[in-house]
Amino acid sequence: MDPEESSTDAGWDAQAGQAVLGQVCALADRAAAAQAELAQTDGETRRELLEVLADTLVAGAVEITQANAADIDEAFASGMDQGLLDRLRYDQERVAASAQAIRQVAAQPDPLGQVVRGHQMPNGMRLEQIRVPLGVVAVIYEARPNVSVDVAALCIKSGNAVLLRGGHAAARTNRAIVELLGRGLESQGFRPDLVSSVDRFGRAGARALMSARGHIDLLVPRGGRALIASIVEHAKVPTIETGAGNVHIYVDRSADLDQAVPIIMNAKTQRVGVCNAAEKLIIHRDVARDFLPRIARALTQAGVELRMDAVSRDLLERVPGASVLPQQLLRPAGPDDWDREYLALRMGVKVVDSIEEAIDHINAHSTGHTEAILAQDYAAVTSFSSRIDSAVVMVNASTRFTDGGEFGMGAELGISTQKLHARGPMGLRELTTTKWIGYGTGQVRV
Repeated sequence: MDPEESSTDAGWDAQAGQAVLGQVCALADRAAAAQAELAQTDGETRRELLEVLADTLVAGAVEITQANAADIDEAFASGMDQGLLDRLRYDQERVAASAQAIRQVAAQPDPLGQVVRGHQMPNGMRLEQIRVPLGVVAVIYEARPNVSVDVAALCIKSGNAVLLRGGHAAARTNRAIVELLGRGLESQGFRPDLVSSVDRFGRAGARALMSARGHIDLLVPRGGRALIASIVEHAKVPTIETGAGNVHIYVDRSADLDQAVPIIMNAKTQRVGVCNAAEKLIIHRDVARDFLPRIARALTQAGVELRMDAVSRDLLERVPGASVLPQQLLRPAGPDDWDREYLALRMGVKVVDSIEEAIDHINAHSTGHTEAILAQDYAAVTSFSSRIDSAVVMVNASTRFTDGGEFGMGAELGISTQKLHARGPMGLRELTTTKWIGYGTGQVRV
Protein backbone atom coordinates (compact mmCIF):
# COMPACT_ATOMS: atom_id res chain seq x y z
CA MET A 1 0.00 0.00 0.00
CA ASP A 2 1.19 3.49 -0.77
CA PRO A 3 2.38 4.93 2.54
CA GLU A 4 0.54 8.15 1.81
CA GLU A 5 -2.77 6.29 1.87
CA SER A 6 -2.13 4.87 5.34
CA SER A 7 -5.12 4.90 7.65
CA THR A 8 -3.05 6.22 10.54
CA ASP A 9 -3.62 9.72 11.85
CA ALA A 10 0.00 10.13 12.94
CA GLY A 11 1.31 13.55 11.98
CA TRP A 12 -2.07 14.73 10.71
CA ASP A 13 -2.38 18.52 10.67
CA ALA A 14 -6.10 19.29 11.02
CA GLN A 15 -5.75 22.99 10.15
CA ALA A 16 -3.75 22.26 7.01
CA GLY A 17 -6.25 19.52 6.18
CA GLN A 18 -9.12 22.00 6.27
CA ALA A 19 -7.25 24.30 3.91
CA VAL A 20 -6.71 21.44 1.48
CA LEU A 21 -10.36 20.44 1.80
CA GLY A 22 -11.37 23.90 0.65
CA GLN A 23 -9.09 23.69 -2.38
CA VAL A 24 -10.28 20.21 -3.30
CA CYS A 25 -13.93 21.26 -2.97
CA ALA A 26 -13.23 24.19 -5.29
CA LEU A 27 -11.59 21.77 -7.74
CA ALA A 28 -14.62 19.50 -7.52
CA ASP A 29 -16.96 22.44 -8.13
CA ARG A 30 -15.06 23.37 -11.29
CA ALA A 31 -15.31 19.73 -12.33
CA ALA A 32 -19.06 19.85 -11.72
CA ALA A 33 -19.42 22.90 -13.94
CA ALA A 34 -17.47 21.18 -16.70
CA GLN A 35 -19.52 18.02 -16.21
CA ALA A 36 -22.79 19.89 -16.59
CA GLU A 37 -21.65 21.01 -20.04
CA LEU A 38 -20.42 17.57 -21.03
CA ALA A 39 -23.71 15.97 -19.98
CA GLN A 40 -25.55 18.04 -22.58
CA THR A 41 -23.54 16.61 -25.47
CA ASP A 42 -24.74 13.74 -27.58
CA GLY A 43 -23.12 10.33 -27.74
CA GLU A 44 -21.39 10.97 -31.05
CA THR A 45 -19.67 14.08 -29.69
CA ARG A 46 -18.34 12.14 -26.72
CA ARG A 47 -17.23 9.31 -28.99
CA GLU A 48 -15.26 11.71 -31.19
CA LEU A 49 -13.76 13.37 -28.11
CA LEU A 50 -12.46 10.03 -26.84
CA GLU A 51 -10.88 9.25 -30.21
CA VAL A 52 -9.01 12.55 -29.98
CA LEU A 53 -7.87 11.71 -26.44
CA ALA A 54 -6.60 8.31 -27.62
CA ASP A 55 -4.57 10.06 -30.33
CA THR A 56 -3.28 12.56 -27.77
CA LEU A 57 -2.12 9.76 -25.50
CA VAL A 58 -0.24 8.02 -28.29
CA ALA A 59 1.36 11.29 -29.41
CA GLY A 60 2.56 11.91 -25.84
CA ALA A 61 3.82 8.39 -25.20
CA VAL A 62 7.47 9.46 -24.89
CA GLU A 63 6.55 12.13 -22.35
CA ILE A 64 4.58 9.58 -20.31
CA THR A 65 7.16 6.80 -20.43
CA GLN A 66 9.98 9.13 -19.42
CA ALA A 67 7.97 10.20 -16.39
CA ASN A 68 7.20 6.57 -15.62
CA ALA A 69 10.87 5.58 -15.83
CA ALA A 70 11.63 8.13 -13.11
CA ASP A 71 8.80 6.74 -10.97
CA ILE A 72 10.05 3.18 -11.49
CA ASP A 73 13.61 4.11 -10.54
CA GLU A 74 12.45 5.76 -7.32
CA ALA A 75 10.12 2.89 -6.44
CA PHE A 76 12.83 0.28 -7.07
CA ALA A 77 15.30 2.20 -4.92
CA SER A 78 12.75 2.34 -2.10
CA GLY A 79 12.34 -1.46 -2.16
CA MET A 80 8.94 -1.83 -3.83
CA ASP A 81 8.22 -5.51 -4.50
CA GLN A 82 8.05 -6.96 -7.99
CA GLY A 83 4.27 -7.30 -8.06
CA LEU A 84 3.74 -3.60 -7.35
CA LEU A 85 6.56 -2.61 -9.70
CA ASP A 86 4.78 -4.50 -12.45
CA ARG A 87 1.57 -2.58 -11.78
CA LEU A 88 3.50 0.70 -11.76
CA ARG A 89 5.29 0.04 -15.06
CA TYR A 90 3.74 2.01 -17.94
CA ASP A 91 5.89 1.48 -21.01
CA GLN A 92 5.17 2.13 -24.69
CA GLU A 93 3.25 -1.13 -25.02
CA ARG A 94 1.00 -0.32 -22.08
CA VAL A 95 0.42 3.25 -23.26
CA ALA A 96 -0.67 1.82 -26.62
CA ALA A 97 -2.95 -0.65 -24.82
CA SER A 98 -4.51 2.24 -22.87
CA ALA A 99 -5.12 4.17 -26.09
CA GLN A 100 -6.82 1.09 -27.52
CA ALA A 101 -8.93 0.82 -24.36
CA ILE A 102 -10.06 4.43 -24.88
CA ARG A 103 -11.13 3.56 -28.42
CA GLN A 104 -13.00 0.50 -27.17
CA VAL A 105 -14.85 2.63 -24.61
CA ALA A 106 -15.60 5.18 -27.33
CA ALA A 107 -17.21 2.46 -29.45
CA GLN A 108 -19.54 1.32 -26.66
CA PRO A 109 -23.23 2.29 -26.90
CA ASP A 110 -24.02 5.61 -25.24
CA PRO A 111 -25.51 4.82 -21.82
CA LEU A 112 -27.09 8.25 -21.33
CA GLY A 113 -30.76 8.60 -22.04
CA GLN A 114 -31.34 4.85 -22.16
CA VAL A 115 -34.81 3.98 -20.92
CA VAL A 116 -34.52 1.53 -18.04
CA ARG A 117 -38.27 1.05 -17.73
CA GLY A 118 -41.48 2.94 -18.25
CA HIS A 119 -45.23 2.62 -18.41
CA GLN A 120 -48.46 4.46 -19.02
CA MET A 121 -50.42 5.38 -15.89
CA PRO A 122 -54.21 4.92 -15.79
CA ASN A 123 -54.65 8.72 -15.94
CA GLY A 124 -52.73 8.90 -19.21
CA MET A 125 -49.41 10.17 -17.82
CA ARG A 126 -46.37 8.41 -19.27
CA LEU A 127 -43.46 7.58 -16.94
CA GLU A 128 -39.91 6.80 -18.01
CA GLN A 129 -36.84 6.00 -15.94
CA ILE A 130 -33.71 6.99 -17.87
CA ARG A 131 -29.96 6.79 -17.31
CA VAL A 132 -28.11 10.00 -16.40
CA PRO A 133 -24.53 10.72 -15.24
CA LEU A 134 -23.55 10.41 -11.60
CA GLY A 135 -21.77 13.79 -11.71
CA VAL A 136 -18.31 14.12 -10.14
CA VAL A 137 -16.55 10.82 -9.53
CA ALA A 138 -13.39 10.54 -7.42
CA VAL A 139 -11.01 7.58 -7.54
CA ILE A 140 -8.20 6.79 -5.08
CA TYR A 141 -5.77 4.13 -6.28
CA GLU A 142 -2.18 2.94 -5.91
CA ALA A 143 0.69 2.69 -8.40
CA ARG A 144 -1.54 1.96 -11.41
CA PRO A 145 -1.10 4.59 -14.16
CA ASN A 146 -3.42 2.73 -16.55
CA VAL A 147 -6.26 3.40 -14.11
CA SER A 148 -5.89 7.13 -14.76
CA VAL A 149 -6.64 6.57 -18.44
CA ASP A 150 -9.34 3.91 -18.05
CA VAL A 151 -11.29 5.91 -15.48
CA ALA A 152 -11.03 9.14 -17.47
CA ALA A 153 -12.33 7.43 -20.61
CA LEU A 154 -15.25 5.77 -18.83
CA CYS A 155 -16.23 8.97 -17.03
CA ILE A 156 -16.16 11.12 -20.18
CA LYS A 157 -18.12 8.56 -22.18
CA SER A 158 -20.79 8.43 -19.45
CA GLY A 159 -20.95 12.23 -19.07
CA ASN A 160 -19.09 12.45 -15.75
CA ALA A 161 -16.10 14.43 -14.48
CA VAL A 162 -13.37 12.71 -12.47
CA LEU A 163 -10.91 13.66 -9.72
CA LEU A 164 -7.92 11.33 -9.45
CA ARG A 165 -5.68 10.48 -6.52
CA GLY A 166 -3.06 8.12 -7.89
CA GLY A 167 -0.57 8.03 -5.02
CA HIS A 168 3.03 9.09 -4.59
CA ALA A 169 4.60 6.13 -6.40
CA ALA A 170 3.07 7.07 -9.77
CA ALA A 171 2.99 10.84 -9.26
CA ARG A 172 5.13 11.80 -12.28
CA THR A 173 3.36 9.37 -14.61
CA ASN A 174 -0.10 10.45 -13.53
CA ARG A 175 0.81 14.12 -13.85
CA ALA A 176 1.95 13.56 -17.44
CA ILE A 177 -1.26 11.65 -18.26
CA VAL A 178 -3.57 14.26 -16.75
CA GLU A 179 -1.74 17.11 -18.49
CA LEU A 180 -1.97 15.35 -21.85
CA LEU A 181 -5.67 14.58 -21.43
CA GLY A 182 -6.25 18.20 -20.44
CA ARG A 183 -4.61 19.39 -23.65
CA GLY A 184 -6.76 17.03 -25.66
CA LEU A 185 -9.93 18.24 -23.94
CA GLU A 186 -9.06 21.90 -24.54
CA SER A 187 -8.28 21.22 -28.19
CA GLN A 188 -11.91 20.14 -28.61
CA GLY A 189 -13.39 23.06 -26.69
CA PHE A 190 -13.95 21.24 -23.37
CA ARG A 191 -12.70 22.31 -19.97
CA PRO A 192 -9.66 20.41 -18.70
CA ASP A 193 -11.43 20.33 -15.31
CA LEU A 194 -13.23 17.22 -16.57
CA VAL A 195 -10.12 15.22 -15.62
CA SER A 196 -8.08 16.58 -12.72
CA SER A 197 -5.80 15.30 -9.98
CA VAL A 198 -5.36 15.96 -6.28
CA ASP A 199 -1.97 14.23 -6.12
CA ARG A 200 -0.20 17.51 -5.36
CA PHE A 201 -1.98 17.63 -1.99
CA GLY A 202 -0.55 14.27 -0.89
CA ARG A 203 -2.38 12.35 1.81
CA ALA A 204 -4.43 15.44 2.62
CA GLY A 205 -5.86 15.31 -0.89
CA ALA A 206 -7.10 11.76 -0.36
CA ARG A 207 -8.68 12.74 2.95
CA ALA A 208 -10.31 15.76 1.34
CA LEU A 209 -11.94 13.55 -1.30
CA MET A 210 -13.37 11.42 1.50
CA SER A 211 -14.77 14.51 3.25
CA ALA A 212 -16.09 16.53 0.30
CA ARG A 213 -19.75 15.75 0.90
CA GLY A 214 -21.93 17.75 -1.47
CA HIS A 215 -19.05 18.17 -3.92
CA ILE A 216 -18.17 14.53 -4.76
CA ASP A 217 -20.98 12.27 -5.95
CA LEU A 218 -19.11 8.97 -5.74
CA LEU A 219 -15.74 7.86 -4.36
CA VAL A 220 -14.19 4.61 -5.59
CA PRO A 221 -11.08 3.18 -3.88
CA ARG A 222 -8.94 0.79 -5.91
CA GLY A 223 -6.18 -0.95 -4.02
CA GLY A 224 -5.39 -3.25 -1.16
CA ARG A 225 -7.65 -4.21 1.72
CA ALA A 226 -6.10 -1.65 4.11
CA LEU A 227 -6.70 1.25 1.72
CA ILE A 228 -10.29 0.24 1.04
CA ALA A 229 -11.06 -0.32 4.74
CA SER A 230 -9.61 3.07 5.63
CA ILE A 231 -11.70 4.87 3.03
CA VAL A 232 -14.90 3.05 3.92
CA GLU A 233 -14.29 3.92 7.59
CA HIS A 234 -13.53 7.60 7.06
CA ALA A 235 -15.49 8.62 3.95
CA LYS A 236 -18.41 11.01 4.29
CA VAL A 237 -19.28 10.68 0.61
CA PRO A 238 -20.89 7.66 -1.11
CA THR A 239 -18.34 4.92 -1.83
CA ILE A 240 -18.12 1.63 -3.70
CA GLU A 241 -15.71 -0.99 -2.36
CA THR A 242 -13.50 -2.52 -5.05
CA GLY A 243 -10.38 -4.39 -5.74
CA ALA A 244 -9.07 -6.63 -2.96
CA GLY A 245 -8.93 -10.12 -4.39
CA ASN A 246 -8.28 -13.15 -2.19
CA VAL A 247 -9.14 -15.29 -5.19
CA HIS A 248 -9.65 -19.07 -4.92
CA ILE A 249 -9.54 -21.93 -7.42
CA TYR A 250 -11.23 -25.18 -6.37
CA VAL A 251 -10.22 -28.41 -8.14
CA ASP A 252 -13.13 -30.79 -7.84
CA ARG A 253 -12.92 -34.58 -7.83
CA SER A 254 -14.44 -34.47 -11.35
CA ALA A 255 -11.93 -31.96 -12.77
CA ASP A 256 -10.09 -32.53 -16.04
CA LEU A 257 -6.62 -32.49 -14.47
CA ASP A 258 -4.82 -31.94 -17.78
CA GLN A 259 -6.95 -28.84 -18.31
CA ALA A 260 -6.54 -27.73 -14.72
CA VAL A 261 -2.77 -27.22 -14.83
CA PRO A 262 -2.65 -24.49 -17.52
CA ILE A 263 -5.69 -22.75 -16.01
CA ILE A 264 -4.07 -22.54 -12.58
CA MET A 265 -0.72 -21.48 -14.01
CA ASN A 266 -2.35 -18.70 -16.00
CA ALA A 267 -4.43 -17.54 -13.06
CA LYS A 268 -1.42 -17.44 -10.72
CA THR A 269 1.58 -16.47 -12.83
CA GLN A 270 0.49 -14.51 -15.90
CA ARG A 271 0.49 -11.30 -13.84
CA VAL A 272 0.85 -11.64 -10.09
CA GLY A 273 0.26 -8.06 -8.92
CA VAL A 274 -3.39 -7.79 -9.95
CA CYS A 275 -6.59 -8.39 -8.03
CA ASN A 276 -7.86 -11.20 -10.30
CA ALA A 277 -4.73 -13.33 -9.89
CA ALA A 278 -5.41 -16.58 -8.02
CA GLU A 279 -4.13 -16.62 -4.44
CA LYS A 280 -5.48 -19.91 -3.03
CA LEU A 281 -5.74 -23.42 -4.45
CA ILE A 282 -8.28 -25.82 -2.93
CA ILE A 283 -8.06 -29.46 -4.01
CA HIS A 284 -10.49 -32.30 -3.41
CA ARG A 285 -8.81 -35.16 -1.51
CA ASP A 286 -9.92 -37.74 -4.11
CA VAL A 287 -7.64 -36.21 -6.76
CA ALA A 288 -5.04 -34.59 -4.51
CA ARG A 289 -2.60 -37.52 -4.50
CA ASP A 290 -2.40 -37.51 -8.30
CA PHE A 291 -2.79 -33.79 -8.94
CA LEU A 292 -0.87 -32.14 -6.12
CA PRO A 293 2.60 -33.27 -7.27
CA ARG A 294 1.87 -32.14 -10.84
CA ILE A 295 0.68 -28.69 -9.93
CA ALA A 296 3.33 -28.25 -7.22
CA ARG A 297 6.04 -29.04 -9.76
CA ALA A 298 4.62 -26.59 -12.31
CA LEU A 299 4.12 -23.79 -9.79
CA THR A 300 7.49 -24.11 -8.08
CA GLN A 301 9.26 -24.26 -11.44
CA ALA A 302 7.69 -20.85 -12.07
CA GLY A 303 9.07 -19.63 -8.73
CA VAL A 304 5.79 -19.79 -6.81
CA GLU A 305 6.13 -20.36 -3.07
CA LEU A 306 3.43 -22.72 -1.75
CA ARG A 307 1.91 -22.12 1.68
CA MET A 308 0.45 -25.55 2.39
CA ASP A 309 -1.94 -26.88 5.01
CA ALA A 310 -0.97 -29.99 7.00
CA VAL A 311 -2.92 -32.40 4.80
CA SER A 312 -1.41 -31.18 1.53
CA ARG A 313 2.12 -31.21 2.99
CA ASP A 314 1.66 -34.75 4.28
CA LEU A 315 0.30 -35.96 0.94
CA LEU A 316 3.11 -34.35 -1.00
CA GLU A 317 5.79 -35.83 1.29
CA ARG A 318 4.40 -39.33 0.68
CA VAL A 319 4.64 -39.07 -3.10
CA PRO A 320 7.75 -40.71 -4.60
CA GLY A 321 10.05 -38.11 -6.10
CA ALA A 322 8.58 -35.20 -4.11
CA SER A 323 11.99 -34.56 -2.56
CA VAL A 324 13.22 -33.14 -5.89
CA LEU A 325 10.89 -30.18 -5.49
CA PRO A 326 12.58 -27.00 -4.23
CA GLN A 327 12.00 -27.35 -0.50
CA GLN A 328 12.54 -23.64 0.13
CA LEU A 329 9.32 -23.00 -1.83
CA LEU A 330 7.28 -25.49 0.23
CA ARG A 331 6.23 -23.86 3.48
CA PRO A 332 3.53 -24.51 6.08
CA ALA A 333 0.54 -22.19 5.93
CA GLY A 334 -0.08 -20.05 8.97
CA PRO A 335 -3.51 -19.02 10.25
CA ASP A 336 -3.19 -15.61 8.57
CA ASP A 337 -2.42 -17.03 5.15
CA TRP A 338 -6.00 -17.92 4.30
CA ASP A 339 -7.13 -14.27 4.46
CA ARG A 340 -4.14 -12.72 2.68
CA GLU A 341 -4.07 -11.26 -0.81
CA TYR A 342 -0.44 -11.97 -1.68
CA LEU A 343 -0.02 -10.07 -4.98
CA ALA A 344 3.21 -12.04 -5.27
CA LEU A 345 4.58 -15.41 -6.40
CA ARG A 346 2.96 -17.15 -3.47
CA MET A 347 -0.09 -19.40 -3.21
CA GLY A 348 -1.99 -21.03 -0.37
CA VAL A 349 -2.81 -24.72 -0.88
CA LYS A 350 -5.48 -26.68 1.01
CA VAL A 351 -6.92 -30.18 0.61
CA VAL A 352 -10.62 -30.69 1.44
CA ASP A 353 -12.80 -33.76 1.83
CA SER A 354 -15.82 -32.42 -0.06
CA ILE A 355 -17.12 -29.63 -2.24
CA GLU A 356 -19.18 -28.45 0.74
CA GLU A 357 -16.00 -27.97 2.76
CA ALA A 358 -14.44 -26.07 -0.15
CA ILE A 359 -17.45 -23.74 -0.45
CA ASP A 360 -17.56 -23.09 3.29
CA HIS A 361 -13.84 -22.33 3.40
CA ILE A 362 -13.99 -19.99 0.41
CA ASN A 363 -17.02 -18.08 1.69
CA ALA A 364 -15.32 -17.70 5.08
CA HIS A 365 -12.08 -16.25 3.66
CA SER A 366 -13.00 -14.69 0.32
CA THR A 367 -13.01 -10.95 -0.33
CA GLY A 368 -16.01 -11.41 -2.63
CA HIS A 369 -14.05 -10.86 -5.85
CA THR A 370 -13.68 -13.98 -8.04
CA GLU A 371 -13.65 -17.72 -7.39
CA ALA A 372 -13.26 -20.57 -9.86
CA ILE A 373 -14.27 -24.22 -9.99
CA LEU A 374 -12.57 -26.77 -12.22
CA ALA A 375 -15.06 -29.61 -12.64
CA GLN A 376 -16.82 -31.75 -15.22
CA ASP A 377 -19.71 -32.75 -12.95
CA TYR A 378 -22.73 -30.56 -13.64
CA ALA A 379 -24.09 -30.92 -10.10
CA ALA A 380 -20.78 -29.74 -8.64
CA VAL A 381 -20.65 -26.74 -10.97
CA THR A 382 -24.24 -25.81 -10.16
CA SER A 383 -23.74 -26.14 -6.41
CA PHE A 384 -20.51 -24.12 -6.43
CA SER A 385 -21.74 -21.31 -8.69
CA SER A 386 -25.00 -20.87 -6.77
CA ARG A 387 -23.56 -21.04 -3.23
CA ILE A 388 -20.34 -19.05 -3.63
CA ASP A 389 -20.96 -15.49 -2.42
CA SER A 390 -18.63 -13.56 -4.72
CA ALA A 391 -19.10 -11.09 -7.55
CA VAL A 392 -17.78 -13.47 -10.23
CA VAL A 393 -17.57 -17.27 -10.52
CA MET A 394 -15.49 -18.83 -13.28
CA VAL A 395 -16.15 -22.40 -14.43
CA ASN A 396 -13.22 -24.21 -16.04
CA ALA A 397 -11.54 -20.90 -16.89
CA SER A 398 -8.85 -18.63 -15.49
CA THR A 399 -9.77 -16.02 -12.91
CA ARG A 400 -7.74 -13.53 -14.95
CA PHE A 401 -10.82 -13.02 -17.14
CA THR A 402 -12.50 -10.93 -14.43
CA ASP A 403 -11.75 -7.64 -16.10
CA GLY A 404 -13.87 -4.94 -17.69
CA GLY A 405 -11.95 -5.11 -20.95
CA GLU A 406 -12.27 -8.89 -21.13
CA PHE A 407 -15.98 -8.61 -20.30
CA GLY A 408 -16.48 -6.35 -23.33
CA MET A 409 -16.74 -3.07 -21.41
CA GLY A 410 -13.63 -1.59 -23.00
CA ALA A 411 -12.23 -0.71 -19.57
CA GLU A 412 -13.38 -0.72 -15.98
CA LEU A 413 -13.76 1.72 -13.14
CA GLY A 414 -12.93 -1.12 -10.78
CA ILE A 415 -14.31 -4.46 -9.68
CA SER A 416 -16.98 -3.97 -7.06
CA THR A 417 -16.96 -6.49 -4.23
CA GLN A 418 -20.06 -5.06 -2.58
CA LYS A 419 -23.71 -5.70 -3.38
CA LEU A 420 -25.34 -2.27 -3.74
CA HIS A 421 -25.63 -0.41 -7.07
CA ALA A 422 -22.83 -2.34 -8.76
CA ARG A 423 -21.14 -5.74 -8.40
CA GLY A 424 -18.25 -7.13 -10.39
CA PRO A 425 -16.47 -5.18 -13.17
CA MET A 426 -17.90 -1.65 -13.38
CA GLY A 427 -18.28 -0.09 -16.80
CA LEU A 428 -20.38 2.66 -18.31
CA ARG A 429 -23.74 1.62 -16.89
CA GLU A 430 -22.32 1.54 -13.38
CA LEU A 431 -21.23 5.17 -13.85
CA THR A 432 -24.83 6.25 -14.31
CA THR A 433 -27.76 6.74 -12.03
CA THR A 434 -31.36 7.21 -13.10
CA LYS A 435 -34.06 9.82 -13.02
CA TRP A 436 -37.79 9.53 -13.58
CA ILE A 437 -39.55 11.76 -16.09
CA GLY A 438 -43.31 12.03 -16.12
CA TYR A 439 -44.96 13.23 -19.35
CA GLY A 440 -48.42 14.61 -18.68
CA THR A 441 -51.15 16.50 -20.46
CA GLY A 442 -52.45 18.49 -17.52
CA GLN A 443 -53.12 15.70 -15.03
CA VAL A 444 -53.61 16.58 -11.34
CA ARG A 445 -53.69 14.16 -8.42
CA VAL A 446 -57.04 13.61 -6.73
